[in-house]
Amino acid sequence: MFSHGGILLSLKRVYERAKKEQRSFSLGFLAMGNCSNHHLGIPPAKGPHTVGCTDFMMDHTVKGSFFRLYYPCHEAEKAEKPDWIPSREYFNGLADFMKINRSLSERIFNYLFGSFKIPAYVDAPFRSNGKCPVLIFSHGLGAFRTLYSAICAELASQGFIVASVEHRDQSASATFYFHEKFESETTNRNLPKTSDSAQTNLEREWMYYRPLQHGESEFPLRNKQVKQRADECILALDKLTEINSGVAVQNVLQTQFDWTTLENSMDLCRTAVMGHSFGGATVIEALCKEVKFKCGVALDAWMAPLDDELFPRVKQPIFFINSEKFQWAGNISRMKKLESAVIQRKMITIRGTVHQSFPDFTFLTGDWIGKLMKLKGEIDPELAIDLCNKATLAFLQRHLGLEKNFNQWDPLIDGQDENLIQGTNITLIQSSI
Repeated sequence: MFSHGGILLSLKRVYERAKKEQRSFSLGFLAMGNCSNHHLGIPPAKGPHTVGCTDFMMDHTVKGSFFRLYYPCHEAEKAEKPDWIPSREYFNGLADFMKINRSLSERIFNYLFGSFKIPAYVDAPFRSNGKCPVLIFSHGLGAFRTLYSAICAELASQGFIVASVEHRDQSASATFYFHEKFESETTNRNLPKTSDSAQTNLEREWMYYRPLQHGESEFPLRNKQVKQRADECILALDKLTEINSGVAVQNVLQTQFDWTTLENSMDLCRTAVMGHSFGGATVIEALCKEVKFKCGVALDAWMAPLDDELFPRVKQPIFFINSEKFQWAGNISRMKKLESAVIQRKMITIRGTVHQSFPDFTFLTGDWIGKLMKLKGEIDPELAIDLCNKATLAFLQRHLGLEKNFNQWDPLIDGQDENLIQGTNITLIQSSI
């Protein structure tokens, strides 16, 4: 997500200036670019279904599956929307990832982003409306499971069940799992029994982003990570398959969501994988490893972590949706290696976009701060994500065989819109192909 500079360098500028000015951590300075805060927010989903979300962790260890599930839901009277940033540890993770002071950055992040909610209702009851196609979503470098809610909620509102995986390969800025407490830690405490007392023997363990060491080559680490990421996407699909078949599940997080309502609710013949940046590379790796994924959508894919010999082994359709400002010849040339005369491989570029036009950050900052931090491009961010979502839905209908009306957006797949470029805006010289 944050690879190749982007928000890292920009937020460090904010941090350095905040340190210099030292006026209540320079919140006045930040407000100059964010004074219209009440107009900001993640846009609501536009599909016919209300959207619910819940968190799922099966197996409390680091090898378990952890994802946020988005799904069509019934409207509930007292349903609440979750915080966009689930807890302060994620702020700390972002600070560590950006190599800035935790204390100061937590105030900055909390000021800029702490009040925002995800456009979905926590643990709302699942609403069955025929069998739902399934999509697994993979986040980018330095991100985590909640940061792409505009995309995930929109797909759920259109009838998909979407699992947004939180990766445990140390590419997320922060994530967690549980370890069992030693007996000495749990005895003689006389703690009152609560509704989650079954989990009192478990303790949360945080895992933060693992930076490159001095002199370390990047490819071996990223290649190892992308393989684990693909395995985690496949594991999420496996867990949903178990849930769909009626296997009783125990969610370590003990949410209020009734998982039994998902039995026989998913169309597991219609599954796809989608991701952004490092998650885009994860899409390619996952397609190669798991034929159950019928197609993939790669948003501004960062192709560097992938082995060259993998490309001819991918047999499913792929849709590359790129930003105008992020891509470069070497990266595009690797995408071109996936071109095929018999398997549909499509590419479009959204005009006026930057790498951060896909995560939710782009909706949550004022124009000045957004441009400084490279979270906003020249195009209206809602228009950009709308084009992305509609083109994705058209592509998914085509390759999952859906009986929907998403084919009304088929022209977008070929870049037929004034805000789209068919293929890429990058000129490839012969040596880069």
